[in-house]
Amino acid sequence: MSKTILYIHQSAELYGSDKTLLYLANGININPDFNVVVVLPNDGPLKNKLEEHNIRVIISPIIKVSRSMFTSKRLVVLPFKIVTAVNKLKKSLKDTKIDIVHSNTLAVLVGAFFAKRYGIKHIWHVHEIIEKPKLVSNVFPVLVDYFSTKVVYNSKATKTFLCNKRTRLEAKSYIVLNGLDRETAVTSNKEIEAIRRDLFKADKNDIVLGLVGRINKWKGQQLLLEAFNNIKSEFNNLKLVFIGSAPPNQEHFVEDLQHKITEFSLENDCRIVPFQNNIWSIWDSIDVAVVASTEPEPFGLVALEAMLAKKPVITANHGGLVEIVLPETGYLFEPGNVSSLQDAIRQVLTNNKQAEVFKQNGYERAINKFSLQTYVDRFVLLYKETL
Repeated sequence: MSKTILYIHQSAELYGSDKTLLYLANGININPDFNVVVVLPNDGPLKNKLEEHNIRVIISPIIKVSRSMFTSKRLVVLPFKIVTAVNKLKKSLKDTKIDIVHSNTLAVLVGAFFAKRYGIKHIWHVHEIIEKPKLVSNVFPVLVDYFSTKVVYNSKATKTFLCNKRTRLEAKSYIVLNGLDRETAVTSNKEIEAIRRDLFKADKNDIVLGLVGRINKWKGQQLLLEAFNNIKSEFNNLKLVFIGSAPPNQEHFVEDLQHKITEFSLENDCRIVPFQNNIWSIWDSIDVAVVASTEPEPFGLVALEAMLAKKPVITANHGGLVEIVLPETGYLFEPGNVSSLQDAIRQVLTNNKQAEVFKQNGYERAINKFSLQTYVDRFVLLYKETL
């Protein structure tokens, strides 16, 4: 008899952890040994994608952890919110028997409390390195230890960070590196030309640097913009595009970035393009990928995407990124260091032979080390061991 996995996730968008959930849920759902139910806090593109794969989706409160939660007033009402969310989830599930609860990211709390209340095995899937605020950073390892049957980390970096704070987590900790396949064909030259012209304002002779990801305070957009401004005079045909949108109610990050572009008089050379569903056509239209995160990436799925698109990749040398991009597959720069980033950009633009080697090496590493099937198989084994 097939077993039911209940996935609980923090958003319905299609960024890093959203995509990994989509790939995993679909891979598990087609396995005859399992059924899948996914809980999301709201409608969105992730919900649509899941339902396209015939996966049942429930919209229900997930009790998302945020900095604003840690005020005396909100902490007082938090237990009532948790009880309400658990009861609502139970009602939404009706008579569905859940065998494993899989909380996808630390940001969701309802899965932990739901599993504990009803005596269900709970897997907490860690996609974050939470350094600040200190209260959250210190409390989470204790919560994860108490509420988890097993803990899965998307990189060695995430595991090291949490287990260093709570060494007893080691006994139930597992590293499962994210997996990804490219299922869409390479974009046609005609479409690439249109994307570069209409979205990037670039022609075929321009070299386009691209940073794909959330526009927030630590993804490195401001750092890359400063580096770009400093070296633009050296490369007349250089363009820069930021692909992504700000988190809900944090649109000021986009406004600040656009203001800086204007301040540098780069309106003709730098563009902000809102989040795009068809990310592969975007990658095919970019010439060089940059992952400039100023804080450690727990994993860095965009680097893996760029490698699968056979793009030279420049990444900050910290966090999970160093488990994806090696010195023989990409360019690593000192995190937060503008001069180091500028040097890496110069290197990729002036050494075509090396860039071509990195493209091929990166692609081969992506398909051999980070396949989606390996990712799904690891979880199938983990689920069966947990039951």
